[in-house]
Amino acid sequence: MSKVQIKVNDNGSLRVTGDVELIDADGNVFETKQTFSLCRCGLSKKMPFCDGNHKGKFDSCVRAKQVLDE
Repeated sequence: MSKVQIKVNDNGSLRVTGDVELIDADGNVFETKQTFSLCRCGLSKKMPFCDGNHKGKFDSCVRAKQVLDE
């Protein structure tokens, strides 16, 4: 199984790459490709997938916190 990577895009989607199964709350499987984008803004008409409707309407630049050893 390949390593799954989820990239938090600035002002945009979550980009998912790898062998992953995406299911809804009832356990139904969404058809996906090896790489796909999930909506973070709630504006997509193709939920849970991103359709680009966030452009210019969503502001979020998330950064991982660096942990330093003491």
